Amino acid sequence: MPVCIRNMNTIRNLPISPPLIAPSLLASNFANLQSEIINAEQGGADLLHIDIMDGHFVPNLTIGPPVVRSIRDVTNMIFDVHLMLTNPAGFIEPFAKVGSNHITFHVECKNNIKEVIKLIKKHSMSIGLSVKPSTPIEEVFPYLDYIDLILIMTVEPGFGGQSFMPSMMPKVRTVRKKINSLNKKIHVQVDGGINVNTVSEPVSAGANMLVAGNSVFRAKNGIKDAISLLRSRLSS
Repeated sequence: MPVCIRNMNTIRNLPISPPLIAPSLLASNFANLQSEIINAEQGGADLLHIDIMDGHFVPNLTIGPPVVRSIRDVTNMIFDVHLMLTNPAGFIEPFAKVGSNHITFHVECKNNIKEVIKLIKKHSMSIGLSVKPSTPIEEVFPYLDYIDLILIMTVEPGFGGQSFMPSMMPKVRTVRKKINSLNKKIHVQVDGGINVNTVSEPVSAGANMLVAGNSVFRAKNGIKDAISLLRSRLSS
């Protein structure tokens, strides 16, 4: 069963267990966003992952605050906004104002990390830090007192449909071990190539939140069936 509860308005409030499924809007049919989102929520999604790309930090462009505003009335799911931006600081307030519940940004960005964290906290959103595949996971360790989520990219960020990188699992194990040693409640999220064949590996390594794009929104038998299959694989 999904853990999406109407009054859980940030990722900070979500439980670490059981594993959470966050369909990635990037893989949805943008000509029919309303029904795609409703189908994901009714199909058992725990939250909605929304990728924001600027064409500089990653070689792709996606959506901006106006689209997030337009879908906010469609669902009460938590909006898990992932800023793949060179300068995320200038976009914290715009995304907060249109109904984002959570912001993840990259440790590799050009802004001061602690200043961006302060901006997100100012707007009462939960806070995440992400690392690209080439970035050591230890780069996030200085910020563990201030964040609610760590996102480990299991593909090169920028485009959907890439293959899962099992070589990222040592990062997952390392950061989960560090979190546990500090007795902190921090979600470990993975994003990239998650499907029924790969979903169990990151959970075994210590991840508890799984971003799934093509395997959910472009599933042959529909969104509900796809989410159900992911959950059944996790419980087997």
